[in-house]
Amino acid sequence: MTAASQPAERPVLKIAPQPGPQQQFFESLADIVIYGGAAGGGKSWSLLVEPLRHISNRRFGAVIFRRTSKQVFNEGGLWDEASELYPKLGAKSNMVEATWTFPAGASVSFAHLQHEKDIYIYQGAQIALAEFDELTHFTKKQFFYILSRLRSMSGVRPYVRCSTNPDADSWVAELIAWWIDQDEFLPDGVTPNRRYGLPIPERAAVVRYFLKDGDRYIWGATREEVYEQRPAGKKIEMRDVKSLTFIPAALEDNQILVQKDPDYRGNLLMQDAVEQARLLDGNWKTRKSAGMYFKRTWVEVVDVVPAQARRIRYWERAATEPNPDNPDPDWTRGVLLAQAPDGVVYVEDVIGLRGAPGEVEKLILNTAKVDRERYPDIIIGIEQDPAAAGKAEANSYLKLLAGFDVRMFPVSGKGQKVTRFSPFSAQAYGRNVKVKQGLWNQEWFEELEAFPTVGVHDDQVDATGGAYNALNAPSKEEKPRASAQDVKNIQTAFMRRLKGR
Repeated sequence: MTAASQPAERPVLKIAPQPGPQQQFFESLADIVIYGGAAGGGKSWSLLVEPLRHISNRRFGAVIFRRTSKQVFNEGGLWDEASELYPKLGAKSNMVEATWTFPAGASVSFAHLQHEKDIYIYQGAQIALAEFDELTHFTKKQFFYILSRLRSMSGVRPYVRCSTNPDADSWVAELIAWWIDQDEFLPDGVTPNRRYGLPIPERAAVVRYFLKDGDRYIWGATREEVYEQRPAGKKIEMRDVKSLTFIPAALEDNQILVQKDPDYRGNLLMQDAVEQARLLDGNWKTRKSAGMYFKRTWVEVVDVVPAQARRIRYWERAATEPNPDNPDPDWTRGVLLAQAPDGVVYVEDVIGLRGAPGEVEKLILNTAKVDRERYPDIIIGIEQDPAAAGKAEANSYLKLLAGFDVRMFPVSGKGQKVTRFSPFSAQAYGRNVKVKQGLWNQEWFEELEAFPTVGVHDDQVDATGGAYNALNAPSKEEKPRASAQDVKNIQTAFMRRLKGR
């Protein structure tokens, strides 16, 4: 056979962890490994690769959980990543079952636990490997219930692997507290500890042992130490003691991502202060509190705003006058926001009123006339309740402001105020916001710095964040990767599979 006629050598697929935390993740023998901290540490990829060590075992089955089915099938999510990797090992997918089956018969399934009651779908199930992507999204009950389903006839000792990002208020923060610096101050009791909330380096990947007694954890350095502390009156065996470790990871630990997507770090820097501390630094103590989303020191006060800029006057409306039953009602606020060609954001003017609906309409109309004389291309943005009453009110404003460039922005979910304000907060934190000097400055500064304090007005917060979001809303021409019907079909099939297991 000539060299030209010889069959070409098949390419070798090499799958290996990166040195550091990812390698520690794959080498750990703990029953439960929680891998996480900052974003971009290669956590989800690690969850997808972990089951591959067992794919020659025909009786092996792994389940990878996300909180919702949509998160499984999001663009670039777990299913997409599996679709890139698993076929190279001969796996075949079943979209209806959300399962990959390998040539020897081993399988990896994707599932969700959107509602707490979904855990009971797994009564009687036998899971050799349970994996949780974004563990803080799950409830404590969901996690420990699935642990009770860890049984296997495959010869593989059942175990758990998890990925997570920090959440100071989650049950996970309590579970991994030993691995996190809990000292807010240095030993002198005065100097702030800069490592407060960050992983303790020398404890990374160290295995500890625990028993769960109701809502209490019994910890020890060895299995025997925990067993000796077992609750009296309960039948506890040595093998009931579980081993657990936490392995922190940072973006710098994933050099493949850093090189492949050098802009990813910049995307994290665009987040507000709270999300930066969590996703970039991996801090487990940062909470959403007053002063975390805005500080006046983040912005520059200027006398002049560039004439060449895109502008919007955005209205957060209320229609109640102060009265004995409600002496301090919400305000109607109109924020004039400009964005210059270089991307710098200017808060140019804020006006407000507490009055009846007719007074509010008069203020908005008169302000629109004044604004248009100065800026002919200005947009008027008005928040709209998505309910039927909101649509009727929107039509009323469209008639009132006939001839102006009016745009309605449906807004729902009072619990999403932080989410809506975060993009503007990120701009301010990144020193990309300037404020035009005016009598309204002090009140505006105070309200934004107090956000999100319960009981403190946030009308200017809503109007400011709404103005920035409206001015930077995606183009209507942008289309999703899949149609809404496609997504619905996938989710319906997914739910049908879960109900029938």
